[in-house]
Amino acid sequence: MTISEVTTPSVKDEQNFVETDVAIIGAGPCGLFAVFELGLLDLKCHVVDILDRPGGQCAELYPEKPIYDVPALPIVTGQELTDRLLEQIKPFSPVFHFNERIDALSREPDGRFRLVSDGGIALLAKVVVIAAGGGSFTPKRPPLDGIADYEGSSVFYSVRRIETMRGHDIVIVGGGDSALDWTLNLQPVAKSLTLVHRRDEFRAAPHSVEKMRALVADGKVRLLIGQATKLEGADGKLASVTIKTSDGEESLPCTALLPFFGLTMKLGPVANWGLNLHENLIPVDTERFETSAPGIFAIGDINTYPGKLKLILSGFHEAALMAQAAQKIVYPNKKVVFQYTTSSSSLQKKLGVK
Repeated sequence: MTISEVTTPSVKDEQNFVETDVAIIGAGPCGLFAVFELGLLDLKCHVVDILDRPGGQCAELYPEKPIYDVPALPIVTGQELTDRLLEQIKPFSPVFHFNERIDALSREPDGRFRLVSDGGIALLAKVVVIAAGGGSFTPKRPPLDGIADYEGSSVFYSVRRIETMRGHDIVIVGGGDSALDWTLNLQPVAKSLTLVHRRDEFRAAPHSVEKMRALVADGKVRLLIGQATKLEGADGKLASVTIKTSDGEESLPCTALLPFFGLTMKLGPVANWGLNLHENLIPVDTERFETSAPGIFAIGDINTYPGKLKLILSGFHEAALMAQAAQKIVYPNKKVVFQYTTSSSSLQKKLGVK
């Protein structure tokens, strides 16, 4: 299947389509920084995201979790990084469409792309940038009877605000980075905190494991080797969780259960757009970060190429090179003059700093 063969839902009036230079699918850090790089080159952007706010996985899964490998920011949370990026792109006035999933994409005879969302958003764009992270993601639900009755009130698969966990009897289940990170971050505010893992080995960063074991030794965190087998509570409010260990079963007080069993990533409608795919990732070149379809680019975790590193830093680099290539598509006859924001008066004027 090619891009031109993808079926687009009918729209009654062609004039209902909003025209833009670039349509960006995904409002995570890479999508937001792409707005900045494209804006410096006078390219206007519409940004579509299935979530209800910008930030992608950073804001959805770990808004208060510290990130240590963003250049010049020794420590920044997912939400702080999102807020700084939004501040940075203000001069370019991007248009956001939240709670929308692009279900169909096709190429027009004039070379532009027609995009239609599940909610009826209709765009005509000269360039499409896919910055959708790993696609849509859903947490893996542990096999516990009745767990759905407590989700959102006592069972949480992510923590948006640490303060909401204050004073709770918290049970965290898992042995990866998320489980260990939240054990460390929530211990100071919890009434009690128990970490449960099926074995006494962890897949998390060694320094996190060391810190966790120190808290256990100090009596501030309890570690149980076993599995959660039963939930008890009423009216959507959890009261206790039963843990099966080698010594038998134990019922723990629990008003907040955080299972971290990983995420199921789904590429979603992108898989039906006629792009070449490799293990649910989109191969791109490393000069333009263009996909197999001319005019469609992929940046961030959703793309793949030799030597790819899934880092926010890498996505920012990809956005910068993508923007240079996108300008040549939108303005094919315009001479490209590379400029630095530190010395270019025209760029500083665009940013509102001159």
